[in-house]
Amino acid sequence: MPKLKTHKGASKRFKKTAGGKVKRGHSHLRHILTSKDTKRKRKLRHASAVDPADAPKIKRMIPYQ
Repeated sequence: MPKLKTHKGASKRFKKTAGGKVKRGHSHLRHILTSKDTKRKRKLRHASAVDPADAPKIKRMIPYQ
């Protein structure tokens, strides 16, 4: 079998956890931050898990991460 190629766009957006789940960041935290509530911005800082329905596809895209 040939080696699998990593999807470079996915590798920059997702990371695998030690337990095998996939971690992702939140959107809406790049610009126009003055109009967003402090509480909202604070909650967007923390990463969250990818939905279980999408996880298998993303795991195929980042086989070696």
